[in-house]
Formats: sequence, C-alpha cells, structure tokens
Amino acid sequence: MTVHEAAAEAPGGAGVPNQDSASERRDPVTVHEAAAEAPGGAGVPNQDSDHDAVYGPVESWERDFDHADPSYNRQAHAVWEQLRGSCPIARTERYGGAWLPVTHELVREIAYDTEHFSSRGVVASTGRPDIAAPIGPAPPITSDPPFHQIARRLLLPPFAPKQIEPWEDEIRLVCRQRLDAMGEIEPGTTVIDAALQYAQHIPVNVISRMLGFPLEDDDLFREFVHDQLEGVNRPVEARQWAFDRLDDYVDNQVREHIEHPRDDLTSYLLSAEIGGNPLSADHVRGTIVLLLLAGIDTTWSAIGSSIWHLAGHPDHRRRLREDPDVWTFAVEELLRAYAPVTMARLVADDVEFHGCPMKTEEWVLLPFPAANRDPEFFEQADEVVLDRQENRHAAFGLGIHRCLGSNLARLELRVALEEFLTRFEEFELSDPEAVTWSVGQIRGPRSLPVRILAATR
Repeated sequence: MTVHEAAAEAPGGAGVPNQDSASERRDPVTVHEAAAEAPGGAGVPNQDSDHDAVYGPVESWERDFDHADPSYNRQAHAVWEQLRGSCPIARTERYGGAWLPVTHELVREIAYDTEHFSSRGVVASTGRPDIAAPIGPAPPITSDPPFHQIARRLLLPPFAPKQIEPWEDEIRLVCRQRLDAMGEIEPGTTVIDAALQYAQHIPVNVISRMLGFPLEDDDLFREFVHDQLEGVNRPVEARQWAFDRLDDYVDNQVREHIEHPRDDLTSYLLSAEIGGNPLSADHVRGTIVLLLLAGIDTTWSAIGSSIWHLAGHPDHRRRLREDPDVWTFAVEELLRAYAPVTMARLVADDVEFHGCPMKTEEWVLLPFPAANRDPEFFEQADEVVLDRQENRHAAFGLGIHRCLGSNLARLELRVALEEFLTRFEEFELSDPEAVTWSVGQIRGPRSLPVRILAATR
C-alpha cells in the first residue's frame, strides 16, 4: 500500500494523544472540541479571527491537515507521531493542495531534491510567489540552483563565527535589560510572561542592531512576523497588503541607508555585487525581509520553547546550574527537541513521490521538528537528553538551505537561557493551560506565564 493510499484509509480525527508532557496532554477525542469552547476561540487569544471563515476546523490530520489551525502547534509532536504510524505523508486540499511528510527519511529526501521541489515559495499560504525561480522573492532562501549558491555566498562573511562571537556581550546586555525591566520580583507570587516580556525581545533587538534599523520599531517587527508567518490562511488580497506594508518599510530603511551609509548589514548588501554589478533593489529588499523575519521568530520561539521545557523540569535546571560543561550539549538537544522551523517547497513539475501524485505548484511542508522526533533516526527521540553525545539534528534545516544564521541563533539561545537561569533559579508554569502557541510554520509559545519561585535579585 502506498503512503497516499494509507492516508485515504487512515482513521480520521484531529485530536491525537500527546506524548510530550502533562501540560500538553489532551483527550484524543476532544482536543478540537475543547479548543473550540475555550475563550478566544480554539484555545488561543484569537490569533487569526479569519481562520474558521476561511477554512473551518480540521477533521483529519491525515486527509485535511492545516498548519494554521490553532490546535496544530499546541499538539504538533503528537500529530507527527500519529502520522508516522498511519500516514507518513499527509494530504490536504487547503492552500491549493499541500503535502506533509513526517519521517526524517522523507523530509531529508525532499530537502535535497532541488529538481522536483522548488524553494521559490517557503511559506505555504493561500497564494503563490510572483517572482520566478531561480531567484525567488527572498534570496537565498527562496532561490534554486544555480543562483542559490551565488546569493548564499554573499551572506556567509557577516554570519561567520568570527563575526558573530563579538555579539555575545551585546546579547547578554539585552537579556539583562529585559530581566531588569520586569521590576521587583516576589518569589512564590510574581508571575511573568517569559515569551512576551523576555524571549520575543532578544532576537528583535539583535537583528535591528545588525540591520541598522530603529530599535523603537520592535513592536512593528512583531506585527510583520504575525502578518507574514501566521496569517497564511488569509485571502490573497489581505496577504498582499501585508507584503506591501513590509516592503514599504524596508524600502524606506534602504533609502535612509543610501543617504547615510554605515557599518551594518543593510549597507553591506547595498555595496555587494554579483559579477561586478550591484544587487538589484528586489534582491536587497528580499534578503533584508528574510533576515528580519527569519532572525526574529525562529530564535524567539526556540528560546520560549526551551524556557517552557525547563519550567517543567527542575532536574534539568539543576543540571545546567551545577555542570557548566553540559551547556554545549544542552543547547543542541533543546534545538533538536523543540526545533521551531518548518519550511515549504513548491512542486516544480508533476512527480510521483512514494506513491503520492504531487502536482505542479502544490505545497510540500518540510517539518524539520518532526524529523528530529523520528524514533527511526534518534534513540529516545521524544525525550530531552541534556548530554546527548550524537545529535545530527535538523533544527537548522537539511540540504542546500541549511540556516545561515545558525551561529547567531545558538549564541542567542545559550545566552538567553544562561541569563534567565542566573536571575531566576527556580520557576514553574503558573498555569499550563494558559500557555498559547503560535500558528503556522514556526512553532513556539506566544504567551508563557511563569511563576518565579527563587530569584537572585
């Protein structure tokens, strides 16, 4: 039986048992019903009020999945586990047709197949990018060979380890400022939102400084993230308005940099050349959009998910405090277990993939977090083993598009966690049910209420 046939015969139902933790565990029959009855709709504070009007609730993850359904990221690990057992490549007619492979082997195969699967579109939505391959709208992540290598090479120097390492002191200062801004802490009583008050501010501040953009625009950047990465099921016209708004902002910043050049990433791109010619305006704008969005949501989601994990595992907090040598392994393990990023591809030409008849311009989602949880590839795949020695995880992607900013992301994650654990020695989730998760292809907590039990100041 092919995987597509298995999908047709697999049992339906959006709810699946979560193997992750007690705080995410739900009745497999009533997950969606419970979410629908929760305040704000679907268990989250109405992150996309148009969702039900556009598509309606998911009835079967095998035959009707929706990565923008608010219940998806909340129980994603359990959804992937169910699909691995019943339908390793799920299918939906939403978004003009989309596929979801969930094993490491299948995700890896598609990620390396640049002939049949184009990177022109990497965020599965109701529309399709209007800039053709091989360049795409946000090079190099949306670029196909051979242009991809040219565009990627331009960004290697500013993200090399020697360029990123000096940012540690700046990142540490940002973290401490955010912790100080939380005010007086009364252990046992004070509840902070570790996502809204902490995690979401760190990468926004850092990427703003790297690009040379106004630091006071942090809130605007968060709006851009929501519009572009979470509002994927909105009508094409609404998404186009959001794209135009972001493009206008970037164009204004570029014009300001042309008039007043400085030593930052924006000026670096404006001075870069391909074959002796300056980059086109579309190329500069697209790459800045990539750095702005990819440099924010992915990292704040990784920080937030890691704090969410540590809030429920006092033994891991203690290990990190008492054994500094474990930090290198722990950062990689938290990235593996809570990898935030799912990328998308567009089917370049009709192809039969392991029995699935994929059609031109259909989406294929590549859930790297699901690959990281595949028990066929990792021992104890669903457990966080802080000192895991062999850890060839896919948190930063697979194939030619492996994340350029991995050195920066690792540094931000490590420093953010070190500072949080130094300031707050003991903490717990104040109410596991109050944690809300993102929608779309970047998975992480959007609200993370944490009760501080012990603080150093």
